[in-house]
Amino acid sequence: MKEERSLSLLQLMVNEGLVPSLEEEENRKTVIEKLKQIVVAWVKRVAWQRRLPKQDIAVTSATLLTYGSYGLGVHGSESDIDALCVGPYFATMLKVLVVPENLDILNPVFLRDIDETGWKSLSRVLANTQICRLVPDLKSMLRCVKFWAKRRGVYGNLNGFLGGIHLAILAAFVCQCDPFVGLSALISHFFKKFAFWPWPRPVELQDETLHPTLNPTETRLYMPIRLPFSSYEYCHSNITKSTFYKIRTEFLRGHNLTKDLLKFDFDWHNVLEPFPYTKKYAWFLKIFLSASKQDELGDWVGWIKSRFCCLLFKLEEVQGLCDPNPAEYIDVNIADPHVIF
Repeated sequence: MKEERSLSLLQLMVNEGLVPSLEEEENRKTVIEKLKQIVVAWVKRVAWQRRLPKQDIAVTSATLLTYGSYGLGVHGSESDIDALCVGPYFATMLKVLVVPENLDILNPVFLRDIDETGWKSLSRVLANTQICRLVPDLKSMLRCVKFWAKRRGVYGNLNGFLGGIHLAILAAFVCQCDPFVGLSALISHFFKKFAFWPWPRPVELQDETLHPTLNPTETRLYMPIRLPFSSYEYCHSNITKSTFYKIRTEFLRGHNLTKDLLKFDFDWHNVLEPFPYTKKYAWFLKIFLSASKQDELGDWVGWIKSRFCCLLFKLEEVQGLCDPNPAEYIDVNIADPHVIF
């Protein structure tokens, strides 16, 4: 029965279009390969401009590292590709002449004397790489967890909810705790684990290469989640009092719906039902953003999103609790480029 539940969940993911086709995968690989060629050509041009010896120009190289949903293998048909260009000392930040295509970014040799800007650029790549090393079989579970978070309105770091890196670490943590159970059981354990987690106790992946954290709590954050390549750094978080309450409520709901997977009337559609905003709430704040050109709209959307958290804090001061809906809407009756939050 548990195996049947796992298979039905996987089929639901396929039906929802969350698994890219083979053609889409090949297209992405082709794009990444072209980008790598551009990066290598750029580095050799910089080497020539810097008047490096001919033998150095001949051997110098660079590479492209993917991260985010694509790097973790949980991207969908509409997902973008997060990538980081890594080059040698005369073009970017690594203190080497040759950057191999199969670069092991966790190798301490490549991380020596990296400045703060470079470290910030590398942090997401390092986190992805370490998660894949510690929990290589994470894709199916993480894909399901991300879908749940989007459906229930608790996905999106800019809106004060869980981002992709947060969910990846939480899912990996459950996989480490229960390494020999199937997909359906992992999802059930995920909800149970975090419905009753004693926050602000940090969630930390088990890693023998790192020293355990001395401080058992991280009180500056509502839900501290430690980055898997560091003993002291935590995921950037915009979680507020309101969104913390919503996330915990959704964990508890998920637990109540999945604690008995073998019930005859169990249905994953109930767990993954979209959050009913119009039934749950009577008052809404609508932000309507319009521009004369699509390019201008894109700039303004980024500016507005970067200030969502400030708005959340102000609303909490006035209203006590609020629930930001991460979805974006379009009014088909309006011709000008626009977006509605």
